[in-house]
Amino acid sequence: MSHRLAIMILLATASAYGQWREYPTPGVPRLANGKPNLAAPAPRTADGKPDFSGLWQTRPGYTSDIAKDLKPGEVSFQPWAAELYKHRVDTESKDDPQARCVLSGVPREHVVPYPFKILNSSGEIVILYEALHSYRQIFMDGRSLPKNPNPAWMGYSVGHWEGDTLVVESNGFEENNWLDNNGHPGTEALRLTERFRRPDYGRINLEMTIDDPKAYTKPWTVNLLFTAAPDTELIEYVCDENEKDVVHLVGK
Repeated sequence: MSHRLAIMILLATASAYGQWREYPTPGVPRLANGKPNLAAPAPRTADGKPDFSGLWQTRPGYTSDIAKDLKPGEVSFQPWAAELYKHRVDTESKDDPQARCVLSGVPREHVVPYPFKILNSSGEIVILYEALHSYRQIFMDGRSLPKNPNPAWMGYSVGHWEGDTLVVESNGFEENNWLDNNGHPGTEALRLTERFRRPDYGRINLEMTIDDPKAYTKPWTVNLLFTAAPDTELIEYVCDENEKDVVHLVGK
């Protein structure tokens, strides 16, 4: 699995950076040599808020274990969830629904090794994920989260500003929502709180709190880093056409 994933990453990177070479991303601050100045100040929208628009890539290393930076005990499982997580690790994620082209869901989309694009629109922020061609809408018009939503892999999201921090709250997730490739379980009780900050042009810091009382005895928080990927674009992702991998996922 890891060898195949490495090949996929290399191919995706090579393809992405081969697109639209003569059309550099407009509005990107540049150094004297023409390269993007990722240390430049973060852009702002007309109302003075940080503008998160652009193409972003997740810092590598969290695909398998989103909680890899946490100390023992910070992720405290309910007994059934601990047993399930151990089973998934021991069997090398053989039962991963994404292997059958099911959407990755949130927060897993934050740690898969594929880029995503953030778009600012009127009353909402839209995230386009290259993986499985999925998308997410974050409504900024003051609405509340739905009371009894139809479950969705990406959930339902509303956002508001606290100073320069974009705070996003989400609910309404599917029951079998894997949080990473190892299979940290998520349930329909998951409530996700994300705090996005853009300290400069080239970085987004994300503090993400996972509150799922059905699977964990207490909330837990992870910190992720996204880096800007200017002068390229998302490419087509095909999963379910001519798929031949699932039958070879035999586990241990």
